[in-house]
Amino acid sequence: MDSLNIREITLDDAEDIQQIRKRISEDDAHVEFEKILKRHVDDGTTQSCLVAELDSKVVGYMISTQLYAGFGVKKSAWIMAIGVDPDHMGQGIGLKMAEEICEIYKKKGIEYIYSSVLWDSIDVLSFFKKLGFERSQFINLRKKL
Repeated sequence: MDSLNIREITLDDAEDIQQIRKRISEDDAHVEFEKILKRHVDDGTTQSCLVAELDSKVVGYMISTQLYAGFGVKKSAWIMAIGVDPDHMGQGIGLKMAEEICEIYKKKGIEYIYSSVLWDSIDVLSFFKKLGFERSQFINLRKKL
């Protein structure tokens, strides 16, 4: 996989990311990646969002953000979304993006990076376990509106 390139995300990547998400998610809800990416571009935080390109084609993405405080947690990072094209899963692409994201935040002095995973997403849980993630002190709560 010599031609794999991990780079900072751009607004032009929104459609490719949406297509990958459609291929990996049973949830048919449309995620407005263009709006999400625009916010990162406007905030100057695109370095915390990556795409993986293989032979100049986007085959993976990772969107993260930095939080400065809240609910007893000091400055931290959060992986909000990750996806790898099913045709390229199992090739270490997600791992390479995660390693890059962790390095970016480590250089910023961030001590912890978090993510949320559905209980029945065994493959995603396994992926994060491989990266060294473990249970945090959080319990996710929600309310139907």
